[in-house]
Amino acid sequence: MDEKQIAPAIVTEVPWSESLTAYDDKHFELYLKLMDACADSASEEEMAQDILGLDPVKEPIRARKALRSHLKRVLWFMHKGYKELLPSQAPQ
Repeated sequence: MDEKQIAPAIVTEVPWSESLTAYDDKHFELYLKLMDACADSASEEEMAQDILGLDPVKEPIRARKALRSHLKRVLWFMHKGYKELLPSQAPQ
């Protein structure tokens, strides 16, 4: 089965919150793929096509907006959101 057929739906604007969202939970693997693609210096077009499943030629504006929105969320996750995945540290 094609991975794109079973992947969660991609929105143009990621729902924003200062906490992890249901969208984040459903798209965690996608966020990891975007991190990896950035580390490999993939182009925006490659990331939009290969990771988000959006055609940057047929839908250039949507592909760019969706990718940048997801990358912004990935950056937030890398700097702040990941802390919600760690066990709480109770004061001793």
